[in-house]
Amino acid sequence: MPSSLFSPLQIGPLSIDNRIIVAPMCQYSATDGNASEWHRAHLCAMANSGAALVTVEATAPEARGRITQSCLGLYSDENEKALKGVLESVRAVSDVKLGIQIGHAGRKASNQRPWEGREPLREDQGSWQTLSPSGIAFSKKGPQTRAMTEADMNEVIQAHVQAAERALRLDFDLLELHAAHGYLLSSFLSPISNQRNDHFGGSLENRMRFPLQVLAAVRTVWPSDRALSIKVNGDDWAEGGFSPTEAVVFAQALSENGVDLVTVSGGGVAEHSSPPIAPGYQLPAAEAMKNAGIDIKIAGVGMLYDPEFTNAIIQDGKVDAVSMARAFLYNPKWAYHAAAKLNEELEYPPQYQRGSPALWPPAPQLSDGTDS
Repeated sequence: MPSSLFSPLQIGPLSIDNRIIVAPMCQYSATDGNASEWHRAHLCAMANSGAALVTVEATAPEARGRITQSCLGLYSDENEKALKGVLESVRAVSDVKLGIQIGHAGRKASNQRPWEGREPLREDQGSWQTLSPSGIAFSKKGPQTRAMTEADMNEVIQAHVQAAERALRLDFDLLELHAAHGYLLSSFLSPISNQRNDHFGGSLENRMRFPLQVLAAVRTVWPSDRALSIKVNGDDWAEGGFSPTEAVVFAQALSENGVDLVTVSGGGVAEHSSPPIAPGYQLPAAEAMKNAGIDIKIAGVGMLYDPEFTNAIIQDGKVDAVSMARAFLYNPKWAYHAAAKLNEELEYPPQYQRGSPALWPPAPQLSDGTDS
């Protein structure tokens, strides 16, 4: 029986050859938002990973929306030019479909890079004022944040629109909005971070209002012949947070507003949370969306590294695709190894064909697809 993992998928107007998506992964290697040689090397490797869709990391629509000073941006002509050069290299070595995630960090901006400690930047390190729904800092350590005015919201909406226009000029196949992990759009959805008493806070309808306004504005410039995606929390994994039930309601609203794919993640809203980390731990909320019969494709995440497990959750209809990050950092050829384990043939670049299982018998013994 052919594997479901390597079957084609239609995401709105976008056709992809298999169900494997390289998730957006922050590389913290940009200068003033500009892509670097590291991005070129990273994305070229991911483009030849065997995945059908590669998503460029969370890219800030404005400078104050960066998680760190080294995060990628798409808010200036220089940003656009730098990323264009990287994409030219990627497209020269692969015909993989390319997406980009546009994400505003909100109250989780202005921090050090992970390997520098993740601490909030000090003033002498170039810190900046962060934005949030209610002026509630993510951590006791900061960074300090202020509640957004409607003027701020309009500025952020326009920044997303301009970033989407730049992404279109860069010819991306898919645009994803980041509304997960406690970043700006996610922080409006969650009662933990959104304690406003106006029409942007309180009820779920009100908490969804600003994210849906951003989506609607982006949809006006992102054409219908290009796929539109959004990454959401299916569960904040914290008491009083955004719940799986609310996530299903939000997914229905996304479907009604032109979204083709929802990637369902979770957490990141509360400084201290206790998700039940294990393979597939983020899947229940994704499966709830599938069971609700919403007319939208669903991608699952969360320690999805075993080929047989990922194949089974697609075959069983729990999700339509898998979006994988760390598995590809550990093993950039994960998809090829998964294909070998599932007795599938995945086309290799001509330069690498002599290392494929079909032409080099030791290959399956070197990797059975579970080493990630």
